[in-house]
Amino acid sequence: MQNVTIRQLNSHNEYRECVQLQRDTWGENFTETVSPAIQKVSQKLGGVTAGAFDESGTLIGFVFGLTGLKDGKPVHWSDMLAVRPEWRGKGIGRRLKLFQREEVRKLGIETMYWTYDPLEAGNAHLNLNRLGARISEYVENMYATDEGSTLHAGLGMDRFIVQWNLNEERVERALRGEPPFIDENVMAAPVINTKDSDKGDIEPVEGDLPDAPIVRVEIPADIQRVKKKSSNEGSRWRINTRRVFNHYLAHGYVVDAFYRDRETNRCFYLIKK
Repeated sequence: MQNVTIRQLNSHNEYRECVQLQRDTWGENFTETVSPAIQKVSQKLGGVTAGAFDESGTLIGFVFGLTGLKDGKPVHWSDMLAVRPEWRGKGIGRRLKLFQREEVRKLGIETMYWTYDPLEAGNAHLNLNRLGARISEYVENMYATDEGSTLHAGLGMDRFIVQWNLNEERVERALRGEPPFIDENVMAAPVINTKDSDKGDIEPVEGDLPDAPIVRVEIPADIQRVKKKSSNEGSRWRINTRRVFNHYLAHGYVVDAFYRDRETNRCFYLIKK
């Protein structure tokens, strides 16, 4: 890992490599690739187009974001992040986010936003636990279509909007590697969207949505595996969790934490009133 270098992209060849990495990640028919011109121009206006390079100089990951104004204050929107499959699980994505954080902090920016699919457990862990970000909003069909992406196909484009308060103590704790504290009583909160099936699996159900101080919302440990097995089952998880998140966020609840049970490998969001 010490031989992996994180830096801004700075040549036409690197910008073209980044486009190919986007296609390798989201599919050759992906229609929303960021062109070399936009990658380059964005850096002139406070944007970030950074790559992770192995010791041979090969691009193995990248992050791209734009800087603008929200409510009159400068903010950064992180639009894309990808890491090649053979390098995933090695902290490359986190290092790219930390590089991006330092670059925009130099501009006096204190808040960063991005989106992710609430059904992706790995992304939930990175965003909430490893980076200390917060969930600010649930948006149905954020990007309208799957953009030709094989990764997104069959699930729709519902997204959480993540708010990363760059100087917050919650973030500092996460970056120090301190896991979020989850009280045992919280872990006993009701799971309100799943049940054990006759086959011994976990399946989504549309039950009551109690007005409890804390509830747990379950998602699959690997939604891509679920989708490959059955596109209908993947769609059921989307419809199920969309209903739950929309209901609770509209009633004054916040997505407080995410954790994976080490014994069962089941994954839960904690939602607090």
